[in-house]
Amino acid sequence: MSRLIKAAILGLLVGIVGLAASFSHFSRDIEENSGLDLLFKLRGRSQAPPDVVVISIDQESSERLNLPNNPDKWPRSLHARLVEKLAKEGAKVITFDVHFIEPRSPKDDNLFAAAIRKAGNVVLAEPLMAKEVTASNAGGSDAGIHNIVKIVQPLELFAEPAVATAPFVLPRIPFKVNRYWTFQHDAVDSPTFPIVAFQLFSGQVFEDFIHLLEQVSPDQAKKLPPKVDSAVKTSALRSVMRDIRDIFENDPTLAERMLERLDSDRASGDKQRLLRSLIKMYGGGNSRYVNYYGPPRTVTTLPYYQALQLNDNREGGQPNDLKGKAVFVGLSEKILAERKDSFYTVFSQANGVFISGVEIAATAFLNLLEDKPIKPIGTRRYVLLILLWGLIVGIICRMAGMVAATLSVVILAAGYLAVAAYQFQAAAAWYPVIIPLFLQTPMGLLGGGLWNYFETNKERQNIRKALAYYVPNEVVHELAKNVIDMKRGGQTVYGACLFTDAAGYTTLSEKMEPQQLREFMHQYFQVLFEPVKRHGGFVVDMAGDSILALWKAAQSDASLRHRVCLAALDISRGVERFNRSYENLDLPTRIGVHAGQIFLGNIAAGDHYKYGPTGDVVNTASRMDGLNKYLGTELLVSEEVLRELDGFLTREVGTFRFKGKTQPVVVHELLCRLEEADEEQRRACAIFAEALGAFARRSWNEAAGRFQAASEQDGARGPANFYLKLCEQYEKTPPEEPWEAIISLGEK
Repeated sequence: MSRLIKAAILGLLVGIVGLAASFSHFSRDIEENSGLDLLFKLRGRSQAPPDVVVISIDQESSERLNLPNNPDKWPRSLHARLVEKLAKEGAKVITFDVHFIEPRSPKDDNLFAAAIRKAGNVVLAEPLMAKEVTASNAGGSDAGIHNIVKIVQPLELFAEPAVATAPFVLPRIPFKVNRYWTFQHDAVDSPTFPIVAFQLFSGQVFEDFIHLLEQVSPDQAKKLPPKVDSAVKTSALRSVMRDIRDIFENDPTLAERMLERLDSDRASGDKQRLLRSLIKMYGGGNSRYVNYYGPPRTVTTLPYYQALQLNDNREGGQPNDLKGKAVFVGLSEKILAERKDSFYTVFSQANGVFISGVEIAATAFLNLLEDKPIKPIGTRRYVLLILLWGLIVGIICRMAGMVAATLSVVILAAGYLAVAAYQFQAAAAWYPVIIPLFLQTPMGLLGGGLWNYFETNKERQNIRKALAYYVPNEVVHELAKNVIDMKRGGQTVYGACLFTDAAGYTTLSEKMEPQQLREFMHQYFQVLFEPVKRHGGFVVDMAGDSILALWKAAQSDASLRHRVCLAALDISRGVERFNRSYENLDLPTRIGVHAGQIFLGNIAAGDHYKYGPTGDVVNTASRMDGLNKYLGTELLVSEEVLRELDGFLTREVGTFRFKGKTQPVVVHELLCRLEEADEEQRRACAIFAEALGAFARRSWNEAAGRFQAASEQDGARGPANFYLKLCEQYEKTPPEEPWEAIISLGEK
């Protein structure tokens, strides 16, 4: 449960970071420019509806018509011919994305104006001129740069007969065109070029629109004309559209109520679609995202020269039926990057093929007609999606291992992208891509990986710390590096083994409760462990009341043996102090020390491993510990341990051959540091040495006499009594020849 809670915390953190990033200006730009691009590329080219035809003013037409390459210099009588042709073909709306702001030949201009008036369905574009000015506040200081936007009307000669004029401003290269204005805020909320064209195109449902408005808000409906024809005839269409826009802005719930009412009516499919688009157009924001259909000229495009020949020669048998369609006339070429009316979009190509402004206007018109603009998901859904995605990714990355987590989130991300691409293609719904897939997902993987790493590392440190209580640090390190080679791990080293055993432990354990015994032994072992650690050794084994401590080196080392002797003396004295601190509780401790070559490593039996030393040295140290019982001593060391050492007062207690062994061991009793020895101890050692010499010469009576004298010294009583018994025994039954003064022990 704790792990799941931690995973949920990581998930919430990823979700919150993703949410915070989502509302930054930089992230919004990345999502709009890169995320939207990715969705368009995954969707690919889409079939544009046939309701719009773009008449392209292009270089090919210039050549075919023997006209200047600059379309601004084309005679307006040619545009008059085009309008007449389009009207004759039955075009429902004719729009010119061409600026007619300067007079030309009066004859040509009059012909064009007459054609516009006769057609009765022409919309002209009007440019916006922006100028940066520096504003000052009341104190005269600089208040910053401001834009003043000025609408430039087409010539009155053309604007008056046109149904309407409208602006359509788009950002130029290097800015990417993802959105367009529906109502130009800088131009007093004027409806833009494609919006006016769409209102004119959907004029047949205007009465239904007013009737629907009447049903939900009768007072507002009275402010509008019942039919659109009067507005068209008086060139007041744009004014009526602004009035409608004001009504919707003053009542934010109006659009929703009208849509609900529309859903309850049983209007035909086309009529309902047009009404729905009109309601959303007036009730929506000032800008919309463009749902591009594909590369340049994906929208049906007809060269200008072909449009002039519609009734004369339909080249190549192209279906050029314009009846009931909206026609957009403007600059539209295959190579447009250097032209003033070219724009950078998601489908712009590296070879310089950019989409023209007139095709973007036609695309916006078709989006309205289909009611299928790019629709970002709502704020509430967006917040829930980002938080939920972060939670899911965080939980997966925290709960699973790195490989499994990476594989899982990659599959999950691919699924998310597939769903987002499907929603984009089917419903033009825009789900965020960059934040969840390229920010939250890597963040979840990184956060989960780091968290798991630090937690695993912490667990490993805890395990290593725990293992250090059982095996040396270097062994823990080796196990951490390569636990697979536990069976084969090990080394032959020079080592000194210290073996301890507590007399009376069995009796003590019978008298004490298990918990009490545990606490007592815990304190006892602390007394033993501290000197071992302080003098550079480590405890490799514990069993009941015994410990085995080890000092190791690459080769024979006098300093190593010196440290083990110091540790043995400190253990002996520490136990004495420990025993004095308890009444009626006593654990006299025997110590045996031996040194030599040992194998140090793991000993395996089935699935159980034990680390420690093996070899004759360990066995001998254990036997010397047991020898203390016979000699009545506490601390015995081998001659190998004392080799090349000085600074200690020792007493040789004989040469012994332990049971089952062939090689004898010269054993010494380690008494104290040399500087701590008093005269009585030195005298006792001298007497005992003389007695041991007589014993070696087989002078049993002399030896017995001297051992008797040594037994009167407190420090030599135990070993002396041992030899007194042997002298008595050998006096009666002499040992076999040859005599080497080696005592063979029949018990361990």
